[in-house]
Amino acid sequence: QVQLVESGGDSVQVGGSLRLTCAASGYTYSRYCMGWFRQAPGKERERVAAIDYEDRTSYTDPVKGRFTISQDSSKKTLYLQMNSLRPEDTAMYYCALGACTVVASRPPPSAVEYHYWGQGTQVTISS
Repeated sequence: QVQLVESGGDSVQVGGSLRLTCAASGYTYSRYCMGWFRQAPGKERERVAAIDYEDRTSYTDPVKGRFTISQDSSKKTLYLQMNSLRPEDTAMYYCALGACTVVASRPPPSAVEYHYWGQGTQVTISS
């Protein structure tokens, strides 16, 4: 049974930093992608960043230069380092796992590419 468990969400002030973690277990993909998504109240879920089995990464424009996605594949753990946080970064953040690849010059894979999702961790940025 595949499980994804996010942690690290918190309430911080504008300009602060947070590191989100997603612990994955139970999957056997050799070629996989993992991604971070977020959803703010009243808004649709949106892509944030993705990484694949060869450490190729991709980001959406709102987070480029501020967020960094990484993984420890030996521990099946995904990370999202978030710096220079803004009020518009406030959202529930979800990690996801799929059998896709990432192209650095293109946006991260969309939600339909992912098969498994975590329950989310809340990030709140206050001014």
